[in-house]
Amino acid sequence: MAEADPLTINPDLTTPAPANPQRAKLLTGVGVAVLLAAVGYGSWYALVGSHHVTTDNAYVGGDTAEITPMVAGQVAEVAVSDTQAVRRGDVLLRIDDRDASLALAQAEAALAKAERQYHQTSATSGALTAQVGARTAAILSAQAQLSAAQAAFDKAQIDLARRRKLAPDGAVSGDELSSAVNAFAAARANLELARAGIAQAQASAGAASGDLAANRALTDGTNATTAPDVLAAKARVDAAKLDLERTVIRAPVDGVVAMRAVQMGQRVAPGTTVMRVVPVGQLYVDANFKEGQLTAVRPGQAVALTSDMYGADVVFHGRVTGFSGGTGSAFALIPAQNATGNWIKVVQRLPVRVALDPHELAAHPLRVGLSMDADIDTASGAPRGAR
Repeated sequence: MAEADPLTINPDLTTPAPANPQRAKLLTGVGVAVLLAAVGYGSWYALVGSHHVTTDNAYVGGDTAEITPMVAGQVAEVAVSDTQAVRRGDVLLRIDDRDASLALAQAEAALAKAERQYHQTSATSGALTAQVGARTAAILSAQAQLSAAQAAFDKAQIDLARRRKLAPDGAVSGDELSSAVNAFAAARANLELARAGIAQAQASAGAASGDLAANRALTDGTNATTAPDVLAAKARVDAAKLDLERTVIRAPVDGVVAMRAVQMGQRVAPGTTVMRVVPVGQLYVDANFKEGQLTAVRPGQAVALTSDMYGADVVFHGRVTGFSGGTGSAFALIPAQNATGNWIKVVQRLPVRVALDPHELAAHPLRVGLSMDADIDTASGAPRGAR
């Protein structure tokens, strides 16, 4: 039996089905759109995208002021509470100042005593000067007495010699000779006494001169306000005044009170942190970028930031101010030890400090620790050679 010809059975197999013109146009349009999108994205990346590095590993930071008492004492008043906004100079807490007031009174009394002692020392110098003059006069008097004693001794010696010469002839009685001998002895004793008086007067004058020199050494070149003892007493008064002022603790910066850890009646010691003041108007952002993203990043470049707190509708504008001295792992309490046989490379992140606009912070306040998204425009700011 002869086989049937397929062409005679189905004549439609000899002619192809006509193409769908709408489908062809749709595919062509899709291809053109994909091509244009690719070209557009490539152009955007070449002109814009390649000049931006982004990260969502960024957090708000601030130089928090720790409030620590400088003097010990019992807390008399706590004027603020957590989350309270304060201005610089506002009273945060007061420490019982009675002990400090007593210490100041004692220091002021010691100062008054030192000033009186200086005036007394100055007056003593005048008295000692007068004593030196009196001792000088006493020396002159002793010298005059010595001269008189010397003259009396010479006369008594002559009288004794004359009577001894006449005694053998009986011209002088024994009583008269004895009187002459006694007068000579008395004159000689008076001469020795006069000589001793001169030595004593000279010694007294020397002692008075020494006392005067020692007293003048305490006052020469100084006055009632520059004497060393007075200056030391004034320093103690200033220290007592400072301790009294420190019983009132004030806010060092504008900010918000945080972590208050003190209650009224509690006794505090110097150096103990009782609270913190966060300067919410001077916050910054630490953005942790991967090491491969930092090739073109330089200080001074513009940064756009958004916060999870406000969303993408609020954009903060900042500037790169610098780079950390090391990665986070380098400064960890227990740094990673990579000198092992099973070492696996981990991409490191380096903190980049970003300064925020104070006006934007005032309009949209942030808090320390909030998450941020950071986008650095590497085509702005400092030239490529700066670091």
